Amino acid sequence: MEWLSYLIEFALHLDKHLHELVLHYGTWVYGILFLIIFTETGLVVMPLLPGDSLLFAAGAVAATGGLDPHLLVILLIIAAISGDTVNYWIGHYVGPRVFSQTHSRWLNPQYLQRTHRFYQKHGGKTIILARFIPIIRTFAPFVAGVGAMGYLRFLMYSMIGGIIWVSSFVYMGYFFGNLPIVKENFTLLILAIIVISLLPPVIEFFKHRHSVNHP
Repeated sequence: MEWLSYLIEFALHLDKHLHELVLHYGTWVYGILFLIIFTETGLVVMPLLPGDSLLFAAGAVAATGGLDPHLLVILLIIAAISGDTVNYWIGHYVGPRVFSQTHSRWLNPQYLQRTHRFYQKHGGKTIILARFIPIIRTFAPFVAGVGAMGYLRFLMYSMIGGIIWVSSFVYMGYFFGNLPIVKENFTLLILAIIVISLLPPVIEFFKHRHSVNHP
């Protein structure tokens, strides 16, 4: 579980890690951030990569002059939308087989079922809402590809969600990430973003448990 502890440490100290990456790799950091966002949204086996917190931290680094915020927003919107598209088509081709399995080496069927219930409750706007919810953000395009939504309709929601998600967090980081009170409590802020982002699926989980135990 070393990778998990490293991932947690990386997520909680994104500001330091991103500053180091900019110092060592310069403009290559755009590609690194693109790859992380693309992977988190595009590969259904990687739901635990940082998303919201990474975008906020990237915006904060951009405010110091290390990155161009507008180029960052454009590139990461493209990463988010293209990642969703890849995930959708993976779900389209392999999803039905995965849903029929009770156990999977790579995918947690409970995540899939939880996302499917999210679709049933929220319909097409799930793709937009899911952008702001870790784990569901990764599984929503996959489930849509299984048959919950046609591709053109999915793409429209994906573009709207990707634009709102990336631009809101990057620009929040850009305008507020370097305020003294934020810089002094950056780790706590990142932790708060992660916790708040995880609240909806946790609430949904307990509501489901309650409905099962008290039909």
